[in-house]
Amino acid sequence: MKAAILKSAQATPTPRLEIAEVPRPPLVPGLLLLRVLACGVCRTDLHILERDLPPLRPQLIPGHQIVGEVIQGESAESPIGSRVGVSWMGGTDGDCWYCHHAMENLCDRPTFTGYTVDGGYAEYVLARADFTFPLPGGLDDIHVAPLLCAGIIGFRSLRVAGVQPGERVGLFGFGSSASLTIAVLRSWKCQVYVSSRGDSHRKLAVSLGATWVGKENERPPVELDRAVTFAPSGDVVVSALASLRKAGVVAINAIHLDHMPQFDYDKLLWGERVIRSVANMTRADARDFLKIAHAIGIHPQTTVFPLAQANEALQAIKHETVDGAAVIVP
Repeated sequence: MKAAILKSAQATPTPRLEIAEVPRPPLVPGLLLLRVLACGVCRTDLHILERDLPPLRPQLIPGHQIVGEVIQGESAESPIGSRVGVSWMGGTDGDCWYCHHAMENLCDRPTFTGYTVDGGYAEYVLARADFTFPLPGGLDDIHVAPLLCAGIIGFRSLRVAGVQPGERVGLFGFGSSASLTIAVLRSWKCQVYVSSRGDSHRKLAVSLGATWVGKENERPPVELDRAVTFAPSGDVVVSALASLRKAGVVAINAIHLDHMPQFDYDKLLWGERVIRSVANMTRADARDFLKIAHAIGIHPQTTVFPLAQANEALQAIKHETVDGAAVIVP
């Protein structure tokens, strides 16, 4: 099969994926062999490429927003020929304290798709049967793919922030995940305030029904009940915190932050304001979000790249030259 491969021994200042022919993975009990129909491109893939997340294997196929057709393996829920989704959380040990307390996203020995195991920048991929999700009809492969991480993790961020219907919610940064999250917030009758450095992203936020849209250094005109930060920047976290009412919550939806600046505790955190990190997702998050996405008809904006242009897709995410999501189609 063809695949986009990251080699950890690559010593260049600008690492790239190598498009190559590799053996198709053999079926293993408990796993499903999927023919990849589409794979969304996530900023986490960029962090893996650029070593913000340390390499764990000498050679890796990235990609964790996978839409696939089951071609081998046994699953009562997903028979051969059915369409399933695979996300970042590729498996858990099922035996640690967190797994036993309904917090599998914090598992001590997790499997991460496209990081600890090979992912979907390829023609075929293996996935644990119990960590695949039957996909609802109504959305084609390309438009389902971004829901499988960007959508799910954005939805979990709303849960972590404790968002209630009708509240004032800030979204700081407006890439793929935020552009999906706003649809859920609007279905909950929330007022949505968006801060973003990109002019095209601000225009997209307006078109998707944001109550207010401003630049990254502009503060929303009202105090917010909740905020979610999507940019990998500690400065953005402080900006979100400064926009909260007392007892408000900021949820950080970023697997990696460039830094966390000092801030004035008395002015910003005092008043029982809360900062919470968002770590991975659970299978319940995935199932609940996919049901909501189907019910409200989420239809993400996408740009398609062939597998041979996987590097160009990652650079488009890095430089924010696409609105919405980038999706690779083998």
